[in-house]
Amino acid sequence: MKLNSFAKFAWFTLAYNLAVILWGAVVRATGSGAGCGSHWPFCNGQVIPLAPRLETLIEFIHRLSSGLSLVLVAALFVWALRRYPRGAPPRLGAALSMVFILSEALVGAGLVLFGWVANDDSASRTVVISIHLVNTFLLLASLTLTAWWASHQHAGGPLSLRGQGTLMAALGVGLLAVLFIGMSGAITALGDTLFPAGTLAEGIRQDLDPNAHFLLRLRVIHPIIAVSSGFYLLFIAGLVSLFRPALWVRRFAGALGVLFVLQLAAGVLNLVLLAPVWLQLVHLLLADLVWITLVLFSAASLSESPAKEAAGSLLPDRKTTL
Repeated sequence: MKLNSFAKFAWFTLAYNLAVILWGAVVRATGSGAGCGSHWPFCNGQVIPLAPRLETLIEFIHRLSSGLSLVLVAALFVWALRRYPRGAPPRLGAALSMVFILSEALVGAGLVLFGWVANDDSASRTVVISIHLVNTFLLLASLTLTAWWASHQHAGGPLSLRGQGTLMAALGVGLLAVLFIGMSGAITALGDTLFPAGTLAEGIRQDLDPNAHFLLRLRVIHPIIAVSSGFYLLFIAGLVSLFRPALWVRRFAGALGVLFVLQLAAGVLNLVLLAPVWLQLVHLLLADLVWITLVLFSAASLSESPAKEAAGSLLPDRKTTL
């Protein structure tokens, strides 16, 4: 498959944003969110910090890389406007990417300006990091769809939504489930950072203590949501690929299965090893890849016209079948 220059740039922009997200996790895991003080967009009131501490350097690099991310997405948006006609799927994807990169910057600025960084353990921070996670996932989804549509203009076409009620509902539940996994994971990671346990037994006692901080009590929810949602995704991936046996549908279904197993293993290892920073990054990367793959799987599945499918679906619908 030969990619045009716009598609290559879109995939590069997606990959770069993944790297920025991972570095953002380094900022949180090392408690460096207050490295530039309560100043934004400047760092401690300076454009370039002089003699920075390690925490300042980590936060400053994150701000620089995030700024470049904004530039890349803006360039992608302008390029899409110039290259594609109104209503073209890549143009829509680039426009959504622009919206979510701007809201990403606003949420990040809010975290700094309101002091929801470093050792802050307030409920407000918990809510905002959940919003931050959802916005980040929507940004990744928009960039993913932009790159996918630009790469496959003649292979399946844009989304075909008419008459796909059951399939859309099943995929929608899966997408929402992964969003909830991500939000609970972000809260769990914050709890691990603010209240580190010396041993696995101590960590379990913290989670089960009714008088423990709410961030510790919420950690119990994450593995439950992750495992149950993961098995749902495997079921849907297998079912859809059975009734929509297109090449990319089957490929993404297989990738989802592999990523789920790896993510489950990383989660268990993260628990046993008491969440070292490097493993938190691996866990986050896998979570992002699961989300991106699910978005691609959904796009590939919904690009297949239900009129071309054989009758007799395991997921009956009044209007159509899978």
